[in-house]
Amino acid sequence: MLKKILIANRGEIALRIIRACRELNIPTVAVYSTADSLSLHVKFADEAICIGPAESSKSYLNIPAIMSAAEITAADAIHPGYGFLAENAEFSSICRDHKVTFIGPPPETINSMGDKANAKHTMKSVNVPVIPGSEGILISHTQAMALAKEIGYPVILKATAGGGGKGMRRANDQDELINGYNMAQQEAMSAFKNGDLYLEKYLVKPRHIEVQILADSHGNTVALGERECSIQRRHQKLIEESPSSAVNEELRQKLYAAAIAGAKAVNYLGAGTIEFLLDTKGDFYFMEMNTRIQVEHPVTEMVVGVDLIKEQIRCHRGEKIPEWMGNMKLRGHSIECRVNAENPDKNFMPSPGVITSFHMPGGKGIRVDTHAYAGYSIPPNYDSMIAKIIVRSPSRAEAIQRMKGALDECIIEGIYTSIPFQKQILNDPKFQSGDIDTGFLETFEYIPGKG
Repeated sequence: MLKKILIANRGEIALRIIRACRELNIPTVAVYSTADSLSLHVKFADEAICIGPAESSKSYLNIPAIMSAAEITAADAIHPGYGFLAENAEFSSICRDHKVTFIGPPPETINSMGDKANAKHTMKSVNVPVIPGSEGILISHTQAMALAKEIGYPVILKATAGGGGKGMRRANDQDELINGYNMAQQEAMSAFKNGDLYLEKYLVKPRHIEVQILADSHGNTVALGERECSIQRRHQKLIEESPSSAVNEELRQKLYAAAIAGAKAVNYLGAGTIEFLLDTKGDFYFMEMNTRIQVEHPVTEMVVGVDLIKEQIRCHRGEKIPEWMGNMKLRGHSIECRVNAENPDKNFMPSPGVITSFHMPGGKGIRVDTHAYAGYSIPPNYDSMIAKIIVRSPSRAEAIQRMKGALDECIIEGIYTSIPFQKQILNDPKFQSGDIDTGFLETFEYIPGKG
């Protein structure tokens, strides 16, 4: 049994975890930096401890400070949320060594799935489709050229320790491959202290489809719907939805089977996501596994009616997944918009500062996850997301209309936000018809000042 959970995160996800713990009757401990002393997660947790200054490296990434906070408060579990230390194998290992439950997978699983080349090999071993490419790490650009010639251009170079689009380069011919190899290697070394690369066939106009899974310690793994995450800017998602308009029931069951097989292959525990690329022919390929709860988990919750954070915690305290959860049917359609403190009129320049007026939408089928409020000062030190607006309706068309109305109700003054950009996407005929892929925003024409 988990007696007290320390939340090693901030913002809306920390608040989200506090709410789930409250329903499970588990006391919580918030940790915070000096920049977050007035954040709502600090106010609503049962206890709160300052762990350092505004810089992430001295606070939310400061493992000794977090472990000290757990010891001081007698917390016997730590929930890392997403970002920061959520996929840090060393942190998971340290928690285990100190007999503190890490509400995430064990370090072996994080390492196994965190290395992209190793993850691909693991999935291939259990017959999960993988994108044609290199077997493991590339030795040189000469090897990359030979492989590209074999599988055909375009190809894409990726950092094995990558994420967020860093260490990635597309190549349409040999010259681009040679230049891209050196650039991707340098970027990966700078971002991850690991310059290892692998190569894959580049899929033209793919969709980014991910499957939510839950796994307990009794050998049970279930899939809880797929999410469409193709609306991305620089590999960062802006709008997510569930289910995907490109996935029928037959394909859904194939995705489920692949995701469950992949999770079982690494003895997964808790909540995780298997991500796939879906091509125009309806074939899908493993891309990566996120060994944590996702930012976009609410769209899944809206269509399956399951609290994923609560179920994640239950898995980590040794409970079995209920049998009925393996036969969940998706109900209606859900869309999520991430509201970021950015100015889309100025190439999404960050917009930290004081929110002078703040009103979020409400009504049937509308959910808001946020830590912001009028008078809240958005620090420049962290991710720019200040809210997630999630809607659910019987159909995708109705969900789009409901989201448009919800965004119209938003009042956020004192800063700029991504809302005008998202409004224009929702009004785009191609988006409304479901004609989307990961390159959608590359051809999307945003009109500054409109919406």
